[in-house]
Amino acid sequence: MPETIEQKPPKKKLVNWEELSRQIKASQFYKSMFRRDYKDTPRNRALAVIGNVWLHLHPVKVRKHGIRYSFTWGMGGISFYLFLVLLVSGVLLMFYYRPSIPEAYHDMKFLEFDVPFGMFLRNIHRWSGHAMVVTVWLHMLRVFMTGSYKPPREFNWGVGVVLLTFTLLLSFTGYLLPWDQLALWAVTVGTNMAKATPFLGAEGPFSIVDAASDVRFALLGGRIVGPNALLRFYVFHCIAFPLIFLVFLSVHLWRVRKDGGISGP
Repeated sequence: MPETIEQKPPKKKLVNWEELSRQIKASQFYKSMFRRDYKDTPRNRALAVIGNVWLHLHPVKVRKHGIRYSFTWGMGGISFYLFLVLLVSGVLLMFYYRPSIPEAYHDMKFLEFDVPFGMFLRNIHRWSGHAMVVTVWLHMLRVFMTGSYKPPREFNWGVGVVLLTFTLLLSFTGYLLPWDQLALWAVTVGTNMAKATPFLGAEGPFSIVDAASDVRFALLGGRIVGPNALLRFYVFHCIAFPLIFLVFLSVHLWRVRKDGGISGP
């Protein structure tokens, strides 16, 4: 019988991770994002973090009290993560919603009863919005009670007040979009209150405008809650207010780091 030779399977070539890492860091794509050499020295590590937006989401050093939930309650971080949930779920909801009176309510019902996981998606967006309002208020309360608004953080406190205002505006403008009776009359009452705005409300103190040019007319695009109001609330809720919120949020997080991190007890 002819002698058989047992063929051994070829050995798998092991990946040299150190060499692969070196090649990636030497590539132009990597250098375009991480412009500083990341050598293992404290100074270079700090410079790599400070000089890069991808690594600058967190400070180089964190104080022990900054990660104590008994002091911070974690409300700032929770509010930020809820905003991300709202951003993602809101974009998904936009695929099934048309901001016009004949379709708005039927689109919500179609989303709830015909779209797979549609009810779950809508409730995630709705309850995340309610939870974000609560967590932002609690975050402001914690900052006030611990004196974290005092110098040199008074500017960031003002930015936080602006963020609180836009959080409430985002919640209010999203209220009308389902176009049901609850949304219609809630927005009617809310916009009627806007008439009492000082200077900018037709019935407010020191009013300098009339009913055809006051803040209520600007919100509704008319004198009643109708098609113009629905379209304007949709634009405010999905485009204008989120973009403004992101700008102030970026400044807020940047100032937290520049002011020395989370304030101490």
